Amino acid sequence: MRRALRRTAIIPLSLAAVAGMALAGCSAGAGSNPKSTTVKGSTVTIYTPDTGTEATELEASWSTWATQQGITIQYTGDKDFTANIATKIQANDLPDIAMFPQPGLLASAIQTGKVKQVDAATAASVRQNFSADWVGYVSSKGKIYATPMDASVKGYIWYSPAQFRKWGVSVPKTYADLLSLTQTIQQKTGKAPWCAGFNSGTSSGWPGADQLAEMVLADSGPSAYDKWVAGTTKFTDPAIDDAFTQLGKILLNPKYVNAGFGNVPSINSTAFGDVATPLANGTCALTNQATFLEASFATAKTAAGKTPTVGPNGDIWAFPLPGPTAGQTSVIGGGDFAAAFDSNAATQKVMQYLSSADWANSLITVPNASFLSANKGLQASGEKDPLLQSAIKILQDPNTTFRFGADDAMPNVVETEFWTGMVDWINGKSQADVEKEIQASWPTS
Repeated sequence: MRRALRRTAIIPLSLAAVAGMALAGCSAGAGSNPKSTTVKGSTVTIYTPDTGTEATELEASWSTWATQQGITIQYTGDKDFTANIATKIQANDLPDIAMFPQPGLLASAIQTGKVKQVDAATAASVRQNFSADWVGYVSSKGKIYATPMDASVKGYIWYSPAQFRKWGVSVPKTYADLLSLTQTIQQKTGKAPWCAGFNSGTSSGWPGADQLAEMVLADSGPSAYDKWVAGTTKFTDPAIDDAFTQLGKILLNPKYVNAGFGNVPSINSTAFGDVATPLANGTCALTNQATFLEASFATAKTAAGKTPTVGPNGDIWAFPLPGPTAGQTSVIGGGDFAAAFDSNAATQKVMQYLSSADWANSLITVPNASFLSANKGLQASGEKDPLLQSAIKILQDPNTTFRFGADDAMPNVVETEFWTGMVDWINGKSQADVEKEIQASWPTS
């Protein structure tokens, strides 16, 4: 659950703090270090939000390369990165490289004038190895300032292949097919097919926000999605209203939810990771959750009392949420971006490596790591976990449309109201009122 849990800890208020320093930052100097042309024997500092196991895995991903180059990479992980990076930028107390967990936070840092444009080699590598969607996240006014690093994929529909065979059903190709599948399972079993959980403490509701974002992107396309994220398209717009309606055909139907937990409102009292248990033991047939749900199966048991296996022929498997048209793949997710605050040769050398297929392939082969990357040079066959391998293929597919979660890209006050609105919607508040209340939270200036 590593990447998803961190996403809920992002505090977009710090974006305003960084952006507020833009005028002051534009006149500032290069960064923490003077320009140097020396590589061998250099030390490059990297500041990131990752600590613990994640930090160990990241350090392992570049350790061999760094030794070969004669570069010492000094790593600092900070759980409060999102707030503290603003302070560091303001005080000009900068690392050589920072890993930003959100495109909006990166964009605000770029506005300060302290993030350095990548060199020609890194720019060429980014354009070669990443789709236009990803290049857009690291660009400003046609210039590239960072490189995408790891990625995550959400919007997987989890199910039991054995149960599908028993019921004589197959993986749906469109959302209409998914609704038909849901009805078929309900009729065959006489029970609710879906389980869902929106409970996440003070961040409760974010799973619903993710699912609505998935629906908007799949149903209305990237242009409408981008306008919605920017605030141009309102929550009361027909496109967003239709997404609510489509999602509600499952989540608000007492015949379809909440398997293993209770009625529709029980979605709000169910922790988002707890859906793994009924899915594993067969009480629940379907659930919508990101790749990180796989970790929850480690403590779940099948009806036979065994730890479930995840794979196409295993106890549990998953497919991407289908859109209105067969063959259309639109996914939301997350990821990190590396940006440099100086132009030293060693720093730029590290940036070149982090943008390369070599680093992406090293990343996924770290023992027991669950990192992904959207790097097109990544060899999916190098990933032994079948679920993560499938996610890599989705990210690399040129026909895949990828976007970051809408709520994380919206102002903090809107994100918070968005989460609250999803909880209220599940509790029975009218769709129109929920849409109006979320929209009313948008800042007027």
